[in-house]
Formats: sequence, structure tokens, C-alpha cells
Amino acid sequence: MRHAYSSLAGRTGIGLRPEHWRAFAETRPPVGFIEAHSENYFGRGGKPLHFLLLARQSHELSLHGVGLSIGSVDPLCETHLSRLAELVRILEPTLVSDHLCWTSVGGIHANDLLPLPYTEEALAHVVARVQRVQEYLGRPILLENLSAYLDYAQSIVPEWEFLAEVAAHSGCGLLLDINNIHVSAHNLGFDPIGYIEAIPRGAVQEMHLAGFTRNTLDDGAEILIDTHSAPVADAVWTLYAAALERFGAVPTLVEWDADLPPLPALVAEAGKARAMMEARHACAA
Repeated sequence: MRHAYSSLAGRTGIGLRPEHWRAFAETRPPVGFIEAHSENYFGRGGKPLHFLLLARQSHELSLHGVGLSIGSVDPLCETHLSRLAELVRILEPTLVSDHLCWTSVGGIHANDLLPLPYTEEALAHVVARVQRVQEYLGRPILLENLSAYLDYAQSIVPEWEFLAEVAAHSGCGLLLDINNIHVSAHNLGFDPIGYIEAIPRGAVQEMHLAGFTRNTLDDGAEILIDTHSAPVADAVWTLYAAALERFGAVPTLVEWDADLPPLPALVAEAGKARAMMEARHACAA
């Protein structure tokens, strides 16, 4: 399947959240594209779809899901796939993505994105499910790496190898979340630069940036939580610079989902990413 992100190359964007719908429609800020969470628009009509269609008139769209549960052993939800396909038809997004995770088991849904053990069995299962989704939608999807707070003793390869194998065997692309790499590297103790260097260049079709918070455990250890509730941290900007060196001008999206700032502050974060991308291009030239 052919990837369709090329029209977004060199662009940076923002996640369009309900708190900013009206301001976005009124100001049409200078961002390269927008992202919307698929499931928020599964209801037919109404205010959500009205504002997204308004934004879509002037901006290209990345449609990002949290409920596909691609790693679950539950059957793929036909209703979910049908609504997603309908949204894709209506909105004609440039990119469609979800997460490498599971969110349900035995029909019970967790309000979280849960990691997989990285085994040969899990790889075959995920590849088959990704191919099924791509056949249903008639287009490739992207899978995003999670933030991690534990790993499985059963895993036989690290996450970056598993991601690369999923992309290679299924034909999907990768949505590389730079903040999640930083959070997971801190929590699990691996080298984030090594993670980036292990991902094939051509597989990455989009990147995410976001903020995190720090929590202290009872034993005094500090963990990072992927909350999307703060500006992008300096360490994540540094890691993003390394990702730009490896992957080039891949479209980059700034996520902010809680404790939202005014729209201009979010646009400024996307502007910082764009300036880094342009500076990297100038140096390469």
C-alpha cells in the first residue's frame, strides 16, 4: 500500500480539541495541519462534526484513534471499523492512525492504552489485524508507540524492534511519539537515541510531541507520566532534534489534551517544531 503523507512533509500541526473549536474556526491559525481523535466524531452530525468540517475546509487532517485495540485477542469491532471508514470517506484525512496496544479483553474495556508482550505470537497477531484494518479501509494506517511504565518478562525483543517488524510485515507506517520514547526511556532505563536509530527511516510517517508530568513513588523513585498537560519538555525537544536528523521533515503534531492553554500558546509550540524542522533543512542544504 502507498503511504500518503507526502503532502504534509515539512509541516507541523496541532491537535484540535473541543475547547479550541470556535477559536480555530474564527482565527484559522497558521498551522500546517490538524489532528482529531476519531472516536470523538463517531456520532453522526452535531457540533463536533460541524466544527471539524469547518476546520477541514482550510487544513489537512490526521485522524488519530484510541479505540481500535489492535493488539487485543477480542475480535475487531465491526461497528468501530464501520464508523471509522465512514469518517475517512467524509473527511478524506491525509493520515489515519491508532496505537500499538490493547484496550479490551473478553469484551471488557479499559480506559487506557495497554502494552503488549513483544513475542513472535504477538507479532503475527498484530500484523494480521493491521492488514485486516487496512483492507477494510482501503488504505494504510499508522501505529503509534506507547508510553510505558512496565515491561513484560515474556518479551523477546525490545519495543523498537517489534515496531519495525510490524511495519515491515504489515505495510503500515509508524507514528513515532517522541515524548513517549522519552517517558519510556526514563521509566524503563533504555537509551532513547538508540531507540530512534533502530527505527527504519522510511517507516516513520508522522511524529508526535507532547508534555509529561513527574510523579514520585513511595520508594522515592521518580516516574514520568504521559499526560499531554504541559509544554514540550527541553529533553523532548532535544530528542526531537535527533529524530529530525534521522527521519527528515516528517509531519509533526503537538498534542495537548489536559490543562489546555489558549490556542495561540499551542500554535506557538507547533511553530517551535516548525522552526527546528526548517533549521535542520537549512543545515542539510
